[in-house]
Amino acid sequence: MRDQFVIFTDMDGTLLDHHSYSHQAAEKMLKFLKEQNIPVIPNTSKTYDEMQELTAQLKIQGPFIVENGAAIHIPHGFFKKKPANTQWMGKNWVRNFTSKKSYWLSLLKKIESDFEGQFTHFAKMTLSDICDATGLEPEQAKRAANRLYGEPVLWLGSEEQKKKFITCVTQLGAKTLIGGRFIHISGETDKGAALNWFVGELRRQYPDTNWISIALGDGQNDAAMLDAADIAVRIKSPVNDYPQLQRTENVIDSQLEGPEGWTESLQHILNLTLKEPENG
Repeated sequence: MRDQFVIFTDMDGTLLDHHSYSHQAAEKMLKFLKEQNIPVIPNTSKTYDEMQELTAQLKIQGPFIVENGAAIHIPHGFFKKKPANTQWMGKNWVRNFTSKKSYWLSLLKKIESDFEGQFTHFAKMTLSDICDATGLEPEQAKRAANRLYGEPVLWLGSEEQKKKFITCVTQLGAKTLIGGRFIHISGETDKGAALNWFVGELRRQYPDTNWISIALGDGQNDAAMLDAADIAVRIKSPVNDYPQLQRTENVIDSQLEGPEGWTESLQHILNLTLKEPENG
């Protein structure tokens, strides 16, 4: 049985620079991984529309995970057979892990009067509002707003009311993920669950391969993915501490930030592996 790496990566602050969103420092490593047939699977909070643009820029043609583990898009031909429990949508096989956005919008409408004036959300915001709140350009904001599975809530009230809001939506069955000024409302799924499903499908379709998963991320919303992988890489961030994990073994902390740290860490892992003596 041969060993084969599969890499799952966060985007902003990890493969992309936190400030410039550049991936230039990772280009050589991405090219090397492609030459070695090591899959790189983006695992991100971004939407399908955002990832269509990004994967083209990065020249990544394989599967990608969107909206914090809400769904996996798998191009035809990546697997030998149809992936389990997937539907054909557009150009990809898609595995959904949570309810569509309309469900969460109706949930927010139910509690609107209880928190009047204390929050708004993408579906109620203009494109200009979203640009102001996120710092995105209009075209980027349009792609970010076209969410299929969850809804970002912009909190306008007090911290005390914010806690009550989170308790309320949680009791109604939503999962909350706090990122910057936004509270992301979605179902009970995360980047780790999506990683586990995907690795399970790899093992089902390629049972003669020993799949070794590597996950790289810089934020706390990457923790589930980092805990789920065989090897966790915590990327140094200019704005956050390293993510807090449940595990302590097989955890690597990059010394460099963003794509520089991404390249540094993978170089370290691959060199260690390549230098191990072969049993003969």
